[in-house]
Amino acid sequence: MMFDRLFEKDVAISGIGQSEVGRPSSLSAMKLTLDATLEAIADAGLTRDDIDGVACWPGDNNNGDAFSPVGPNALISTLGLKVNWFGGGYEGPGPLAGLINGAMAIATGLCKHVLVFRTITEASRRQTDKTASALSNKTVGRDNSFFWQWYTPFNVLSGVNLMAMYAQRHFHDYGTRPEQLAQIAMTCRANAALNPKAVYRAPMGLDDYMASRMISTPLRMLDCDVHCDASTAIVLSRIDAARGGPNAPIRLEAIGAALHQPWSWDQIDLTAMVTGEVARMMWSRTDLKPSDLGSAQLYDGFSILTIIWLEALGFCPVGEGGDFIEGGRNIARDGLIPINTNGGQLSGGRTHGLGYVHEACNQLWGRAGERQLKPHHASVVAAGGGPLGGSILLVRE
Repeated sequence: MMFDRLFEKDVAISGIGQSEVGRPSSLSAMKLTLDATLEAIADAGLTRDDIDGVACWPGDNNNGDAFSPVGPNALISTLGLKVNWFGGGYEGPGPLAGLINGAMAIATGLCKHVLVFRTITEASRRQTDKTASALSNKTVGRDNSFFWQWYTPFNVLSGVNLMAMYAQRHFHDYGTRPEQLAQIAMTCRANAALNPKAVYRAPMGLDDYMASRMISTPLRMLDCDVHCDASTAIVLSRIDAARGGPNAPIRLEAIGAALHQPWSWDQIDLTAMVTGEVARMMWSRTDLKPSDLGSAQLYDGFSILTIIWLEALGFCPVGEGGDFIEGGRNIARDGLIPINTNGGQLSGGRTHGLGYVHEACNQLWGRAGERQLKPHHASVVAAGGGPLGGSILLVRE
């Protein structure tokens, strides 16, 4: 791909923040959001008056649905912000869409500092509604949506049924085995043990994984992420403004957001989903290569997605993800490419997209405490599954 102008190189992350991660939390969705956003603003050395843009994904979903209970409008009003641009909405390249849209707002001159956030309160909601989930025909408004009408006749009731389809195809085509898939969950649990915010920190071995109940073949309970209540916030700044802040700017070196296939969970490439075109777009916008990266924060809403992202991003050949992670050595904190160093969503908590960016920044700034990796200057974040997918290459100046 050839692009005349790589807009993301004009943008950097200047500050980050995160609320408590509860299962459930006693705090309201707005209080969680304020804790995260005010921390991020202060971390960037800014005040509320400096923020002139707000973005999130997917916005205020169905008037307070637990999948996204706070959107830009509510936050702007509560913080008393005066913005030049704001946006949210479900349709886009997955959980990183808010970050990508915010970067475009800065690069086009609409804003100087954009506050990007993601709040989720599914742990609280599931105490009263066990069917509540981000991707389900039980979610308000989706049982009659254009896409779900084609899935429910086949008893596809939630995201795990769709993801199991990808996992089963990967197993069939490439010989991937449960013992290999287990390494994603086990690695995330080992990392979570060093993260004081993580939901699950107790040790997990292969026997524990194999004993966990089957949810949708071949995915077990420990292949599924952990619902929580949390908010994560990122401040994006114009690169020259970020250089005047208290933190070394973390540049958005390259972005991947392509979709070259039908937006359909069942008709997309079943062994790669959208990850292939996303990765190709991102790598076409930089001179860096997978070998230049010191960490990778890869979506693990379901463990199979992490394997597919590893393949798509070039850490191993397509179809060899199972062999690459076998034994867990290559993806450990001292391995070839450490992944999900905060425990990911499988053990750390389903912070859904921005949690990976938050962790990548902590690692690049050397703030990760006990789980800190050896110093490195570049990391990749990739999030989403099915037709929803995006990636961002981050480089610390």
